[in-house]
Amino acid sequence: RLRLRNLSPSKLIFRPSASCTGVGKKWTRPTGYDTGLKTYNSLTKQKEPLVLAQEGIATWYSCGPTVYDHAHLGHACSYVRFDIIQRILSRVFGINVIHVMVITDIDDKIIRRALEKSISPTILARMYEEEFKNDMLALKVLPPAVYLRVTENIPQIVAFIEGIIRNEHAYATKQGDVYFDIGSIGDRYGKLMGAGDAAGEPGDTEKRDSRDFALWKASKPQEPSWESPWGKGRPGWHIECSTIASSVFGSQLDIHSGGVDLAFPHHENEIAQCEAYHQCGQWGNYFLHSGHLHLKGSAEKMSKSLNNYITIKDFLESYSTNEFRMFCLLTKYRSAIDYSDASLNEARSSLATITAFTHDAQAYMRGQLQCQAVQEGALWERLAETKANVVRALADDFDTPRVVNAIMSLVSHGNRHLQPIAKPDRSPRSPAVFGAFLTYIREVFEVLGVDLLDRKEPHSVDSSGTLENVVEQLARFRSDVRAFALSVEDMPGEPAHASPRPHSEKLPLLKACDTLRKDLASIGVHIRVSVCVGQWRLPKGGRVR
Repeated sequence: RLRLRNLSPSKLIFRPSASCTGVGKKWTRPTGYDTGLKTYNSLTKQKEPLVLAQEGIATWYSCGPTVYDHAHLGHACSYVRFDIIQRILSRVFGINVIHVMVITDIDDKIIRRALEKSISPTILARMYEEEFKNDMLALKVLPPAVYLRVTENIPQIVAFIEGIIRNEHAYATKQGDVYFDIGSIGDRYGKLMGAGDAAGEPGDTEKRDSRDFALWKASKPQEPSWESPWGKGRPGWHIECSTIASSVFGSQLDIHSGGVDLAFPHHENEIAQCEAYHQCGQWGNYFLHSGHLHLKGSAEKMSKSLNNYITIKDFLESYSTNEFRMFCLLTKYRSAIDYSDASLNEARSSLATITAFTHDAQAYMRGQLQCQAVQEGALWERLAETKANVVRALADDFDTPRVVNAIMSLVSHGNRHLQPIAKPDRSPRSPAVFGAFLTYIREVFEVLGVDLLDRKEPHSVDSSGTLENVVEQLARFRSDVRAFALSVEDMPGEPAHASPRPHSEKLPLLKACDTLRKDLASIGVHIRVSVCVGQWRLPKGGRVR
């Protein structure tokens, strides 16, 4: 069982009592708690039973962003898809997902961008890290249990590298670089993509094998550096994730996730490093990879390097968070997905269909929509069937397209019973079943992160029934106060032919009403009051409103 060793967020450590399992490249089914779910495992290229080390708990590590630029929709697609899976695990199947994400805040790209902007790499990284977190909040992506920065884990990284060297799977060069020795693990390298796919990365000519990759990079001019047994330098890209994942979860990890482009070389090298350090044959039990986001008609993925990306902020100016999440739900998480106006409009249309059904069902429940007698028994049966189909789909590799299809079929079935008729036929009504339909549909989409009530956007008057009611009551109160202030009196001593006017003591109330009207207009709420001119008149110089 997993034991919590330290409650410090930067050293949240889990240690499994059993040692790593597995031999060579062959995947070994873990021992532990069988969830009854199946998930596609990149290690085996097929669906496997999801077995967790501890009942009710899933340890989950994901590669976070390299924070040197704005996050784009390719990033958003991956993070939203895995957020959906984590919500399903926790809210449908009762599994506590302990999710840790690393923020890569030191990297070649960060250093280059900082030099271009003439600011420190630390400031650049913090700026884009904050923007990334705000983007995730806007997309309703649940935050991990803890974010861990690379620069705050340098001592742990150095110690991890030392452990790999001690186990004779890495070596240092005279220049102060440290490389992983791929030859030292033989045919165990290439669990995800195959050793034949490995290509050498640029580096020291003293490398033993062109495929060997950097664990530690010797310091260069104008680069941040830290002390180490091999001289000043900084971590390689892959070692940061192996170290941080191991510092939290130890020698056994349930689930590792990331975009499919990270499978090789990043995740492949993570596996090699962790199994070399922990001296085991299977460190991560399940690797989940999300498909690329493509621009419609292009075989290229959306990426910064290709300069074909759309930032999350720009996207959310045209589409809502709900629409993007529905867009993600309409394809399997591990499939490539085409971005286009047509695909976004499909997501928008699906939400509009659900909204229209909701309005009709609510009108029927209030007695405002007259229909023929509904087949209540058939509707209850259809609802039960849908619930069973949804659970089966979610347990089968988190098949959200099947879930959405089941819900849309339920909506279509309900709509067929809500056809209005011209004259009431006094048939028995069945409001309860439609209430159950609406409750279930909302619950399913809430689990998936789609808020059909739009409760998270109170700034929009049109999207918040509560705010509409408040404004309506406020306008009514203003109207009553204004009517009282404009009520006229016969002034003693005035001629009979004099025009009636409000009492002078009531004029401050009129002024207050005018002020309220202007203040509300400044935030987009416009009050217009129709008054029959001639019933009253303001003093000379005043205005009729």
